[in-house]
Amino acid sequence: MFPPECTIPLTVVKSDGGYTYDTSDLAAIRNRLLDEQCNWLIYVVDNGQSIHFDGIFASARMAGWYNPSVAKVEHVGFGVVLGEDKKKFKTRSGDTVKLSDLLDEGLRRAAEKLKEKEREKVLTAEELKSAQEAVAFGCIKYADLSHCRTNDYVFSFDKMLEDKGNTAVYLLYAYTRIKSIARSANVDRAAIEQAAQSTSVSLDHQKEWKLGKALLQFPEIVIKISEDLLIHSLCEYMYELATSFSEFYDSCYCIEKGADGRIKSINMGRILLCEATAMVLEQCFNILGIQPVEKM
Repeated sequence: MFPPECTIPLTVVKSDGGYTYDTSDLAAIRNRLLDEQCNWLIYVVDNGQSIHFDGIFASARMAGWYNPSVAKVEHVGFGVVLGEDKKKFKTRSGDTVKLSDLLDEGLRRAAEKLKEKEREKVLTAEELKSAQEAVAFGCIKYADLSHCRTNDYVFSFDKMLEDKGNTAVYLLYAYTRIKSIARSANVDRAAIEQAAQSTSVSLDHQKEWKLGKALLQFPEIVIKISEDLLIHSLCEYMYELATSFSEFYDSCYCIEKGADGRIKSINMGRILLCEATAMVLEQCFNILGIQPVEKM
């Protein structure tokens, strides 16, 4: 089969009567478009298959199954994961790395990271386990999604587990820090919801204004990634939001305490900014498939 504007033909039936991937992919796209009436097909397959899918999509158009004005069909290609030697990521013996082994190693390293920070002294056993899983699974997912999917990237646990820069660990810590602010002020969920109805949020301070603008960018980012399917833009936004919050928190007091450590005053408008930031970050984590924790 010779699809239009394609340099390589598709082999639908071999000379011996056998079938190929071309056959099954043509049958699949026909079924999805005509029988299942799908209006958006997304093929998440590595960049090396781009020519193959160009042929499949062109053939579907030629056969009358695929009408671009009715349905959207896209190949979401991705690059190769490299080891720190800049070669294709494999075990020392040359085998493909198993995901289960990768996750187990992530759990081990996350436990070491938390122990290094002596978190077992302030967290319950259940909270520590949740934090370990959040760091382990989150850092692997985030490292993959924070790079432009069309590019190759180097897999490094050491870089993934850094608590500075655009990493899952930094963002998870930022989220837990934000969630701790209301707890420190003894402000519960009911008080926050009530304040949201009656308290105005001032953006007079430069850092308040910067954080407010960053929060308002969230819908635009969601629309962008839903159109171009480049999820790293969301990761870049999360990092920008977290750094904007850090600047805000360092410059604008939310809770004022006296010399004796007792709370003198609470700026509820700023507490609401904190909660809005936490809510947006939580939604971002949800899109990425990462489970944040409130204590870490």
